[in-house]
Amino acid sequence: MEFFQTPEFWIGLMKIIWINIILSGDNAVVIALAARGLPASQQRKAVLFGSGAAVVLRIVLTVVAVRLLAMPYLQIVGGLLLLYIGVQLLSEQDDGEGEEKHHTTLFAAIRTILIADLVMSLDNVIGVAAAAKGSMFLLVLGLAISIPLVVFGSTMMIRLMERYPFIVTLGAALIGWVGGETVTSDTSLHDLVVANEWLHSLGPVVGAALVLGLGRMLQKRGQPAHE
Repeated sequence: MEFFQTPEFWIGLMKIIWINIILSGDNAVVIALAARGLPASQQRKAVLFGSGAAVVLRIVLTVVAVRLLAMPYLQIVGGLLLLYIGVQLLSEQDDGEGEEKHHTTLFAAIRTILIADLVMSLDNVIGVAAAAKGSMFLLVLGLAISIPLVVFGSTMMIRLMERYPFIVTLGAALIGWVGGETVTSDTSLHDLVVANEWLHSLGPVVGAALVLGLGRMLQKRGQPAHE
């Protein structure tokens, strides 16, 4: 019990919760985009299962994040996956109407959430791990408390997307932005990016443009990206 009474414990816990509040925005957008393609009766299940599974995945990822980030080409692959997910989710929006096509399955939505969260969390979990200072209990507790924040944010985003369809486009652009940023952050490109700093700024812009361009093209053709 003395462990819970130490200032270090509460400071570390608040840091983890605060980091997750700041970083949960893009995750909430991904969850909302993936879940909105489901019938209303399954949307809440996708949000709950996807959020819970993503947090568990993040706990596991935190343990090995530093080593993973040192692996060449991993973030390039991850960034390309995010670009694919962004194109897929945008292409599923009905052109001009903003209403989703109800052909996404619950499993497919959860799978999309997990893949996107895995890629988007690589850099983020390092900050969480630093705040936990080696305490797995503190790490798990802090992330568990953050689940309601992600669920609430995702639910709110779904409602906003239904009311304001242009938010879907902004959400897809955000995924593309993060995807491009992830690619240029890969260790194999470190020297190139350092020598050409403009590449670090260009990557996210190109990623967002690719997602919007390809997503809209597939949307107009009525041929959404394959699962």
